[in-house]
Amino acid sequence: MAVRKIPGFMLFEAATFVAAALIHFGVLFGGYEHQAAGTAESVIAVVLLVGLGLVWVLPAWTRGAGLAGQGFALLGTLVGLFTIAIGVGPRTVPDLVYHGFIVVVLIWGLVVAARSPHPTTGTTENVSTSR
Repeated sequence: MAVRKIPGFMLFEAATFVAAALIHFGVLFGGYEHQAAGTAESVIAVVLLVGLGLVWVLPAWTRGAGLAGQGFALLGTLVGLFTIAIGVGPRTVPDLVYHGFIVVVLIWGLVVAARSPHPTTGTTENVSTSR
């Protein structure tokens, strides 16, 4: 069942954002410090972890929490790519590789969440469109 995969995606994504933030804050490695990027990655990680917490406490919210948390993370990552493109964000090879990788993972996780059955209808349709 696809709904069981959503927490795994969110945990993995949150862990990668925590690692990226620690790198940008200079905790894990030196030479890649960028406070704004570290702050953004920290916020994204917290949102994903809050969503994951909701999934554990309220399993019926798994689909919604997965869509919301991963959607926020994708939006934040796309903003990060934009800042890289305009020269504001960090422009290192590891940053570009990470952004490309995490965009793919986030889209994959969103597809899994979107294809998961809705908890009240049992279908993948939006509640408002199923009437």
